[in-house]
Amino acid sequence: MDSYKTINNIAEGYYTEKRSKFYAFAHHVESADEVKELLAGYRKKYYDARHVCWAYRLGPTGEEFRMNDDGEPSSTAGKPIHGQLVSKELTDIVVFVIRYYGGVNLGTSGLIIAYREATIDALNNAEVEERLVESIIEYSFPYAMMNGVMKIVKDLNPRIVSQTFDNTCSIKLAIRESMAEQLQSRLDKLSFE
Repeated sequence: MDSYKTINNIAEGYYTEKRSKFYAFAHHVESADEVKELLAGYRKKYYDARHVCWAYRLGPTGEEFRMNDDGEPSSTAGKPIHGQLVSKELTDIVVFVIRYYGGVNLGTSGLIIAYREATIDALNNAEVEERLVESIIEYSFPYAMMNGVMKIVKDLNPRIVSQTFDNTCSIKLAIRESMAEQLQSRLDKLSFE
């Protein structure tokens, strides 16, 4: 599997139950540090909210994840948020749900539904895109081999990250993971021609 789904916009959602208001915000993120920065921003902006709950998934298969109930009963907030990220197969994403308490307790099942529905609303407003899992290949070669290298680049169409042309040339290429071995072996063969 060398592609994954993420979002490319900031999407918002909303849910209300018994006067409690749940505001959801979904962001594309690529690191836990980005999540921390965003969280600090939401805590500051919504300083008067009772809870700022969240969940994130990172990495092509969502292998890195965390969730936080922020004082709500265990597994009533972060887990339903995370569950929606998993069910929609999204990664490199964080969803924050800010709750303003309406004076009436919702109970654990009510909370689970509220956090889930707010998240669903935000994800329904998100622009989902598919991205490739890429491998980076660096290759150095004498200038005389330029035509051979460029023919391989033309054939396999990797993304050129950087290139230097001098007496010794180097090129840095990004290609979808499933084609990396093919690219590497074609470049290696050039060295022996």
